[in-house]
Amino acid sequence: MVRKEEILARTSNGLDVFRHYLPVKWRVGRNFLNPLYEDSKASCNVYYDRRSGTYRMKDFGNGDFSGDCFFIVAKIKGLDCKNAADFVEILETIDRELCLGISEDVPPETVRERQAAMRVVPLAEGNGMKGNGTAEPTGTEEQVAEPEHKPRPYRTVQQPFTEKELEYWAGYGITEAVLNRCGVQSLKEYRSETKDGKAFGFTSTTIEPMFGYVGKWGVKVYRPKSEVRFVYGGHTGDNYCFGLEELPPKGDTLFLTGGEKDVLTLAAHGFHAICFNSETSVIPAKIIRKLVYRFKHIVLLYDVDKIGLESSEKHRQQLTEYGVKRLVLPLTGEKTDKDVSDYFKAGRTRDEFVKLFLKMLDSLYGDTMAVLKSCEIDYDHPPQQAVAIVTAGDVPLGSEENILCITGGEGTGKSNYTVALVAGAIQEKETDTDLLGVRVEPNRKGRAVLLYDTEQSEQQLYKNTGRLLRRAGREKMPPYLHVYCLTGMSRSERLTAIMQSMDKYHYLHGGIHLVVIDGVADLIRCANDEGESVALIDEIYRLAGIYRTCIAAVVHFVPNGLKLRGHLGSELQRKSAAILSIEKDDNPEISVVKALKVRDGSPLDIPIMQFRWDKQMGMPVYVGEKPRAEKEKRKEKELAEMAREAFTRQEKYGYIELCELIQEMLEVKERTAKGYIRYMREKEIVEKEGDYYVHGQGRV
Repeated sequence: MVRKEEILARTSNGLDVFRHYLPVKWRVGRNFLNPLYEDSKASCNVYYDRRSGTYRMKDFGNGDFSGDCFFIVAKIKGLDCKNAADFVEILETIDRELCLGISEDVPPETVRERQAAMRVVPLAEGNGMKGNGTAEPTGTEEQVAEPEHKPRPYRTVQQPFTEKELEYWAGYGITEAVLNRCGVQSLKEYRSETKDGKAFGFTSTTIEPMFGYVGKWGVKVYRPKSEVRFVYGGHTGDNYCFGLEELPPKGDTLFLTGGEKDVLTLAAHGFHAICFNSETSVIPAKIIRKLVYRFKHIVLLYDVDKIGLESSEKHRQQLTEYGVKRLVLPLTGEKTDKDVSDYFKAGRTRDEFVKLFLKMLDSLYGDTMAVLKSCEIDYDHPPQQAVAIVTAGDVPLGSEENILCITGGEGTGKSNYTVALVAGAIQEKETDTDLLGVRVEPNRKGRAVLLYDTEQSEQQLYKNTGRLLRRAGREKMPPYLHVYCLTGMSRSERLTAIMQSMDKYHYLHGGIHLVVIDGVADLIRCANDEGESVALIDEIYRLAGIYRTCIAAVVHFVPNGLKLRGHLGSELQRKSAAILSIEKDDNPEISVVKALKVRDGSPLDIPIMQFRWDKQMGMPVYVGEKPRAEKEKRKEKELAEMAREAFTRQEKYGYIELCELIQEMLEVKERTAKGYIRYMREKEIVEKEGDYYVHGQGRV
């Protein structure tokens, strides 16, 4: 049985234990950064305690890492010094990993020779330790020669990979091409010397092959079938990282593993991976900081034994600010079933591994995906058909869950036009009521009809309400019609009032049939403020969807051709199902209604509607459509204006380029844009020169 006193006697009173398990530069009595966690201030030191006659470690920054050599080993291995069984395991671990030979009854002089030739340190997950800290005699990677900070001279003799060696790697799916790409060599001989200058070396055999992980710093020798698995030649530096130079400039996922073989296995299956010196080593934040800009996901993929699980969770917490994730493989944690190499060696496929990654994303994005599920289109179960509330001929202008934008200059008749829409919305059956050229779906279920006015006085709105009742053939307001003058409220209060009243009337009247907001720009401070405009239109669009209603938004500024001005206009242009512009005709007594946008089809193909004021009736009346020639004239004029603007940007366009530009400028679909190109060629608005289109002479 290994005794505490024997270990202290063979480790210079515990000093060699600290040197073994603290793989950084440090000197007795001098402060250094604790490598067992991400230490930021050098406030840890190893000192000789005269009272106990042993060496101890004191960490002023973190008292959890202060104690003697047995306590520190227990901390690293996840054991408890106060537990008798754990303490025995601690003693046996130190004896085995420092090659003290106590349990084997090896003489001290032999131990010193072993230690002079090789200082062995535990490194988890493919670099050197099982979860319980035990070393394995064959077939795994459990012993590692500690990399010296002082360069150690070495010499290697390389040889071609043998069939037996390639067969070993092939068990993990690793091909010779992957080995060559990652700088792995088959070594015939390795010669070096101890820190005392004594020569030693290894020779590869069929039974004990030898490989080298080669880098600019030197070589890390890997002997998978030998008692001493690893030895370093040269100088690894403070930030040893295998696989870093082989990474692409950009990628989707990067795995952080515990060993080089895991990196090679993942590379062989089409994944990017790197490893550091051990699972318990501090992962340099500066490397992760650079990699997080290059990869969407950085995932810890350590062994599923005790050390691997504890280390990966610790690293995940330390690297939380970089969004580093953690994937735990469904393995037993036994010596042949603990890491990603074992995972693939057991016959599992790349697709199975991807499913594990997707399962991890499901757990991370569970709430978001649950919300998105209800938004996903199920083609086998079509959504409820939206009812067209406002139509012109056979073309829907305003339907449920959409915005109808009405715009125009001062005095063009916008308010009178919207009053006609409201008059149609309070009719409970089909009638031949004059609605200024459009049809409004009857309100058969008596759902709420809401009119909010932010610009007109209360007296003017009262008159308009009287006109809409007369147009609808009513003497009194129906209970579901609510008209509000919001001019007395502040801009910040108006939207809140609209939202809350809509919610109430939705429940009170069993739904909302139509909403008109006359003066939507007065709900924000500035119609040219991009942030306010986006937020407002997003909210209006959201309300239309929540209450399955059509919201007619009236904008009080003049459009410019086929485009609305300002950020508010741009947002309405994108979100509206249709945009109607009301303008004065050449005859100032007549107002004309033009379509600037319709979701399905071309706005220039929709008839131009006309209305005028009738003194006898005391309200506007519909006077029919503009003649076809007028519609053609308007189409030619507005396409010419669009072309004039387009060709000020550049002199010529290819067909596809011009088609995409028209789609962008006029907010139309590709089919409509192609039709416009044909029309512009007929009218000589554009002309073709070779493979390009240039500005033509037939300009209006």
